[in-house]
Amino acid sequence: MTATDHAHRLLAIAARAADAKGGEDLVALDVSEPLPFADVFLLVTGSAERNVVAIADAVVEALREEGQDVARREGRDGGRWALLDFGDLVVHVFHREERMYYGLERLWRDCPAIPVAPLIERDESTTGAGSASRS
Repeated sequence: MTATDHAHRLLAIAARAADAKGGEDLVALDVSEPLPFADVFLLVTGSAERNVVAIADAVVEALREEGQDVARREGRDGGRWALLDFGDLVVHVFHREERMYYGLERLWRDCPAIPVAPLIERDESTTGAGSASRS
């Protein structure tokens, strides 16, 4: 099984929102094979507590504008990490230290990566904004 088209659409929206707020080291993983409750994980690093919160808020708002409400949100208040559950897509926004500590890339290393840069570049080519140095 692979991630659904709906999950890929949500991923594109979330990745662009995270990138627009300065999210770094965006990594998307297709977790549809081992997990029954999600198709895609998006991992994002924020440079500071306020940045983690801003990224999480931007992702929620961008997906809400597309008609997708967050089903569950955890961890945002401390600004060190946030988990945003949109059903097919789960977004993890971490401060640098927490991302290293939890090591989700290591935990899910057997899951195929989904290229994120083309999703962001596609948006930049239509808007002329954003940062081009994302993974």
